[in-house]
Amino acid sequence: MTTTADRSTETSTGAPGIAHRLAEALEPFLAGPLPVRLRCWDGSEFVPPGGAASDFPLVELRSADAVRRLLWHPGELGAAQAYVTGELDVPEVDGWDLDKALTHAFAVSRERGLSGARMRPRALVEAVRAAVEIGALGKRPANPATQADVKGRLHSKLRDRSAISFHYDLSNAFYELILEKNMAYSCGYHATPEVSLEEAQVAKLDMVCRKLGLEPGMRMLDVGCGWGSLSLHAAEHFGAQVTGVTIAAEQKKFIDARIAERGLQDRVTIRLQDYRDAVPPAGQEYDAVGSLEMGEHVGQKNYPTYARVLRESVKPGGRVLVQQMSRSGKWPGGGPFIQSFIAPDMHMRPVGETVALLEAGGLEVRDVHAMREHYVLTVAGWLERFHAHREQLVAMMGEEVYRVWELYLVGGAMAFRDGRMGVDQILMVRPGGPHTLPAVRSF
Repeated sequence: MTTTADRSTETSTGAPGIAHRLAEALEPFLAGPLPVRLRCWDGSEFVPPGGAASDFPLVELRSADAVRRLLWHPGELGAAQAYVTGELDVPEVDGWDLDKALTHAFAVSRERGLSGARMRPRALVEAVRAAVEIGALGKRPANPATQADVKGRLHSKLRDRSAISFHYDLSNAFYELILEKNMAYSCGYHATPEVSLEEAQVAKLDMVCRKLGLEPGMRMLDVGCGWGSLSLHAAEHFGAQVTGVTIAAEQKKFIDARIAERGLQDRVTIRLQDYRDAVPPAGQEYDAVGSLEMGEHVGQKNYPTYARVLRESVKPGGRVLVQQMSRSGKWPGGGPFIQSFIAPDMHMRPVGETVALLEAGGLEVRDVHAMREHYVLTVAGWLERFHAHREQLVAMMGEEVYRVWELYLVGGAMAFRDGRMGVDQILMVRPGGPHTLPAVRSF
């Protein structure tokens, strides 16, 4: 019979190594053997029973700080902190990569019913004893430099500006290496899996403009305009007069430069403005309003305000399109990693709840278009560019930022692939005036 001790290498002194001791201490928390091959900073290695080493992903703990982080922040946050700092790594060996390793870990967690499981006090005491034995008990390591530190009242204008700046003002050059030339940072529309990332984003932008019924001379508001992909496309290809609003200063600089390059100064205006201040005076409402993946950032409490801004910004009978991510479960912000390293204060909910909030805000929902599978392909395109530009990205932003984004993109693709997150286009009209939506869906 093979035991965990039999499958663990020893230290140079012949004593059982750290890898074995950690695997032993973790068994009660995992309802079974550690499901990964573990290599620790003392050179010891643990291989789960029941297979060869190559049957399992390799996890390397390169420092006792990796264990300290997990003791102070058990679960996702501690593991993410250790990964982005390089104290924990998942090397690409034996056909395993980060995506495949995380997929394996999620599958084991589901099979063993680990979500929400409560640990016995005796197991906790044993874990602390193991930490003492391997020299991993100590004060909490400092948060990684890439971890957000957003202060102030939740979803106040000042805090929202800080949270958005943390993510979107990272570096325009950084995003240019990941996104395609339109700089569309939202789900594309992939007619087939073979279409390029750029083609999928153009198809999405075309579809949004058609759904909004844009025609030359129509006035459109782009709420949360990002790097201007929709604003510029609507003006350049549909002849719209566009006003875009963003609270990310670097984005505005980028779009203003593109407006000048394309000679669109008479058709596109970008404001550095909070969405709550974007409502035009009565009688000056826009013909159409678009908002692509911005509603996730307004928060649960402020979503009715967001819905009101959309309604009051468009003329009676005018169309509004929101493209927004959805999520169920106990982490509406996307989970500890996303909330701490990517998008502080983000809030998602099931699409039905979002539809109800938009209806309560006075908009008539006419169509809900699910696009979850498309996001898997969009993120795959971003990942391909991300990996292709690794050296440039690391030189520009540092290894830690690269590791944050690698974990973000890989984990995001998995969430959409596995159905833990979705994305939808919600098309609406403002009641009170005639609308031109056809009775038969044409898109």
